[in-house]
This record gives sequence, C-alpha cells and structure tokens, in this order.
Amino acid sequence: MAGPSAARRTVLKGAALAGAAGLGVAACSTESKLGHGENPTPTAPVDLGAAADVPVGGAKLYRDQRLVVSCPAKGEYKAFSAQCTHAGCLLEKLEGTVGDCPCHGSKFDVTTGKALQGPATASLPEVPVTAEGGNLIAGPKA
Repeated sequence: MAGPSAARRTVLKGAALAGAAGLGVAACSTESKLGHGENPTPTAPVDLGAAADVPVGGAKLYRDQRLVVSCPAKGEYKAFSAQCTHAGCLLEKLEGTVGDCPCHGSKFDVTTGKALQGPATASLPEVPVTAEGGNLIAGPKA
C-alpha cells in the first residue's frame, strides 16, 4: 500500500518546496528600492563629526549612522544612504569612491549614489548634508 500514499507525499513535498523557493526569490527581489532594512535615510539631523575626516576627492563611510559622505571639492559635501537598494544591507567598505555591499555584491558610486553593479539597480537615496562649525550635519534640515 506504499504506492498511493508515497505519491501523495511526493506531491505534497514538491508543493512545499516550490512554496519555499518562491519565498526565497521574493525575499531577494530586485523590485525592492529600500530592501528589508530600517529607514534608509535619517529622520532627524545627525552630527557626523569633523568635516576634515572626509578627504577631498574621496569619501567616508559612517556605518553606525548608515551614511556615506563624499567631498568632490574643498568645502563641498554629498551624502547618501549607505543602505543597499537591493536587499537593505549596509555597505561594508569603500574602495576609493565605490561602496561595496557584502550581501549580494552590488557596488555604488558614492559620489553620485548610482548603482554600478547589480543586483541593485536603484541609486542610493541622497541625504542633505552641511558643514557647520567644522562638523558635518546630515539629515532633514541639514
């Protein structure tokens, strides 16, 4: 009597595996613009410390604040969320002005926020940033 029961179990296992595979694909979807992480940008002003810590022509990653700041010219700053737009992971390191996402290999130009290598296709959200009294302040009303 193993025949009908075994066939039924095989069908049920196949359905369960197909459902689990679908969830895995949905969790890693490139349709996400913000991923599954927290808010990608600050909701209040954030003091990042000394503006001089960001080299002219370079960038600095502020992992704790979930931001990356570049300095294209002396006294000019651009800030972006450091949260990958694919799955919400934080950028792990900078190689020059290219930010690396450790989760799926996405790369971003941190001077423009543009995705350079997928699976991410959306740019990093820009964050207002100003230099006040020698410190960088990022976020709303910065």
